[in-house]
Amino acid sequence: MNQWFGRTLLIKGIHHIAIGVPDLQAAIDFYGNAFGFSVVQQSRIAHMPLADQAVGVTAMDADMAMLKAPNCFIELWQYRSPRGSDKTSNPNDLGYPHLALQVTDIEVEHERLTTAGMEFVGPPVDFGDTSAVYGRDPFGNVIEIYEIRNSERAQLSPTDLVGS
Repeated sequence: MNQWFGRTLLIKGIHHIAIGVPDLQAAIDFYGNAFGFSVVQQSRIAHMPLADQAVGVTAMDADMAMLKAPNCFIELWQYRSPRGSDKTSNPNDLGYPHLALQVTDIEVEHERLTTAGMEFVGPPVDFGDTSAVYGRDPFGNVIEIYEIRNSERAQLSPTDLVGS
C-alpha cells in the first residue's frame, strides 16, 4: 500500500507526459513513426474558460494530441496563445512542460500536496468525467493532478477518441 507519513496516498501512477512542440502534425508523425505511439484524442483547445482555469493561463488557444504509449500517454501541445518561448531541455537541464499524476480523489490530493509544498494555480477544475489542476513542485516543475471518474476513460483504445 502506498503510504506517506502514515496516510494512504491516492496517487495511482503517471497518466501522461506533456511535450510542447512547434508543429503538432509533424510531432504526431514522428512519435507515431519513430515509437509506434497512436493518436487516441486530438482537439483544439480555445475559448474554454475551464481549460484556462485548470492550466493557469489566460486565453489559451492550442492544439493537442494524446498518444498512447505502451504504459502511459504522451500529450503533445502546440500553443498559438499564449506564446511560449523555446526552452528545449538538454539532458542535464531541469524540467519538462508537465508531468500528470492520476489520482483517485483530487480534492484530498490537492490539499495534501499543498501541505507538502506544491503551489497550485487554483482549486481542481471539474470537467465532468475528469478533474484537473496544475501546480508547481518546490523546484518550479509543473505537475498536473488528474482524476478520472469514468473508468471507461482510463481504458482508452486507439479508436475511442480520435477526432473528438
